[in-house]
Amino acid sequence: MTIYNFSAGPAVLPREVLQQAREELLDWHGSGMSVMEMSHRGKEFTGIAAAAEADLRELMGIPPSYKVLFLQGGAHLQFAMVPLNLLRGKPSADYVNTGEWSKKAIGEARKFGGVNVVATGADRNFSYAPAFETWQCDKGAAYLHYTPNETIGGVEFNWVPETGAVPLVADMSSNILSRRIEVSKYGLIYAGAQKNIGPAGLTVVIVREDLLGQVLPGTPTMLDYKIHADNGSMYNTPPTYGIYIAGLVFQWLKRNGGVAQAERTNIAKARLLYDAIDASNGFYNCPVAKSDRSRMNVSFTLKNPALDEGFLRQAEARGLLQLKGHRSVGGMRASIYNAMPLAGVQALVGFINEFARQRG
Repeated sequence: MTIYNFSAGPAVLPREVLQQAREELLDWHGSGMSVMEMSHRGKEFTGIAAAAEADLRELMGIPPSYKVLFLQGGAHLQFAMVPLNLLRGKPSADYVNTGEWSKKAIGEARKFGGVNVVATGADRNFSYAPAFETWQCDKGAAYLHYTPNETIGGVEFNWVPETGAVPLVADMSSNILSRRIEVSKYGLIYAGAQKNIGPAGLTVVIVREDLLGQVLPGTPTMLDYKIHADNGSMYNTPPTYGIYIAGLVFQWLKRNGGVAQAERTNIAKARLLYDAIDASNGFYNCPVAKSDRSRMNVSFTLKNPALDEGFLRQAEARGLLQLKGHRSVGGMRASIYNAMPLAGVQALVGFINEFARQRG
């Protein structure tokens, strides 16, 4: 039986990547060492890290004026690092609230300065992305922060806010590399790796150089982006194995048509699953506005919640794992990141159609 892992993160990795990592586990390229054993300052690992950065720059079209940092601490640490580094003497920043991860970012930022919530989806239980013309932006804000894809609720922006001179900051933890973007529209992008890049423990930050070097007084050294940029992400020991796996994922993406092909595949996967949900005559329901449905995290409910346990039990018996929705919202959630093959979504659609016929 083929197993398909729909976990929201840590999430499925490409099988080719896992196989290559297994083959290289004990002896990387004849070095006699596992990557886990290498000095982060030795020529072997510095080569691995440099290649990973170069491949990510190529995949995303990252301009030379941006630094790529391989850090630790996940998005949660970035919720603090962003205001510490980007307030730059200004009293407040703009934030958009579209769900659980936005709320966490807002709560952390309030410890360091004022927060202006320019728009919120709370009035409809975070089931949509507020239209840009409704946002109450401050032209003097230090930056504007938003979460392009809310993993828990399954809301995704299919457009990029135009913020003018105000730097745009994005938490792309759950949709980085899943669609083409223009990096130059952003002041800073951050992403926990454990959804579309690699294993948990690595965080990628892409930041415009002119935003560096103006941290709040008292900022710890380890929370200063410029320190990490000046030291090539090696001010301290970086998450070496996570960077190595990320590099393998970047190479896998390049072999398979890059971000453009990943986006086409992701559109097809999401359409297939949403169409099945919508065609179920109400047996299943996706609460998210159709224009704002996530390509990465498909949240849905069953008409009768009493069937949830049976649905999950039968899905697991079919090799369809980790479909239970987040504890804060319930229901179901299928996370279909880049590494989830089309065959996995087809298998899930076959099951949900069958379950509806049996129990509807």
